[in-house]
Amino acid sequence: MVLGHVLLLSLISLSTTVDSQSIIKTLPGFHGDLPFYLETGYVGVGEREELQFFYYLFESERNPKDDPLVLWFSGGPGCSVLSAIVYQNGPLIFDYANSTGNIPSLMLRPYYWTKVANILYLDTPVGTGFSYSTTWEGYKTGNDKGSKPRVNLKGLILGNPLTDFKYDLNSRIAYAHQKELISNKLYQSTKKNCKGEYLSPDRSNKLCINNLQAINKTFEQLYLFNIMEPKCSTWNLSSFTRGNELLATMKKLDVLTQSKHLTNWCRDFTLFYSYIWANDKNVQSALHVREGTIKEWPRCNLSLWYKIDVRSSLQYQKLLTNKGHRVLIFSGDQDLAIPYLGTLAWIHTLNLTITDDWRPWLIDDQIAGFVITYSKGKYNLTFATVKGGGHTASEIKPKEAFVMIDRWFAYHSL
Repeated sequence: MVLGHVLLLSLISLSTTVDSQSIIKTLPGFHGDLPFYLETGYVGVGEREELQFFYYLFESERNPKDDPLVLWFSGGPGCSVLSAIVYQNGPLIFDYANSTGNIPSLMLRPYYWTKVANILYLDTPVGTGFSYSTTWEGYKTGNDKGSKPRVNLKGLILGNPLTDFKYDLNSRIAYAHQKELISNKLYQSTKKNCKGEYLSPDRSNKLCINNLQAINKTFEQLYLFNIMEPKCSTWNLSSFTRGNELLATMKKLDVLTQSKHLTNWCRDFTLFYSYIWANDKNVQSALHVREGTIKEWPRCNLSLWYKIDVRSSLQYQKLLTNKGHRVLIFSGDQDLAIPYLGTLAWIHTLNLTITDDWRPWLIDDQIAGFVITYSKGKYNLTFATVKGGGHTASEIKPKEAFVMIDRWFAYHSL
C-alpha cells in the first residue's frame, strides 16, 4: 500500500458487498436541499463482512456516466475522509463567518473536484471515521494487511504522499536549507557529520546529534504542513487524546462563537468545526450512520491499532511502471512534513524516461507550479508542484488544484 494521502482512480471489485445505501437530500448546517447527488452507506469486507467501511459517494456534476470514478483514501493512517470532503476537494466547506450556536454552517466550495469526477470517499482502515468492525480482531490492521477493499486499478493520484520513510523524511533537512529555514553553515555541517543520514543517525556521533538537535529546535517552531502559516500554540488538537475531552472543551469555550475572533489564528482552529459537526447526533442520523457502531467520531484516530509494517511502497510503485497506468503525483511546495524534494528523489529511482522536463505550468498566464513528466512504455507519470500549497495543497490553493486535476482527467498537459 502507498503510505500517506492517497487517491485511486479505480473500480470496486466484486469481492466486496455494498449495502445500506442511502441517498442524502439535506444535511444539518446546509441551507436547503443539496445541489448534488450524495449517497452514503457501508462496504462489507471479509468472510462474514466483519469489516464495515463507511463511504460517501458524490456523483460528478458534469457527466456522471462518462466522467471517471475516483476512490479516495485519506492518510494518517486513521484520518477520516470527511476531512477531504470539507477541507480539501469535496463540494462542501464550513461557513466560518456564519457559524454560531450548536452546529457549524456549511456552504458550497468555489472549486471542488466532483464538478468533473465521481468520487467515492472511503473511511479506511476500520476504526477510521464511521467505519467499524463487528469483531475486535478486525481492528488489528497494518499496511500489509487486508485493511482495504480490493480494487481494479486504472490510474493513480497521490498528493504529498509518504511513500518511503528514508527518501521522504530524510529530505526535510535539504528542503529546510533550500527554503533558508536553517543556515548554510548548519546544513553543511549536518550533511558532513551525519553523512546524509538524518532519519536513523549514529547515536554515538555527537557532532551529528548536536547538529540535528539544533535543526529540531527550528522545526519545533514551524507549522510543518505549511511553513508560511503560524503554528498553533494555545489550542493544540493533538493534546486531546480522546474525543469526549475535545468535545467538552469546545463546548465550554463556545468554539463556534470565539474561534473566528481570535487574533492568534492558526489553521488547526478550523478543525474544531469538523469535530462538532460530525459528532452531532442529527448529523449522524442524516448520514445514516449505524447507531451504536462508534462512540465518538475522531478526525484522526490516534489510538488506532495499526502496525506500520511497510516503511516503503517503492516496490509497488516499481510494479506499476510495468503496467499501462497513468499516474499523477502532486505536492504543495510549502510542505515540510513530506517535502517535494523527497518525492522527486524516489521517483528518480523508478528509472523512467523524462518526456517533458521541469517547467512552469500556468493559470491565467500566472505560474501555478512546476511540472515534469516521465514515461516507460504505456506507463505515464506526471509530477507537479502547487505553488504556495501546503501538505493538503487543494485546501490552501483550491483553484490551482482543481485546474490541475481537471486538465489531467482530460489528458491535457498542465
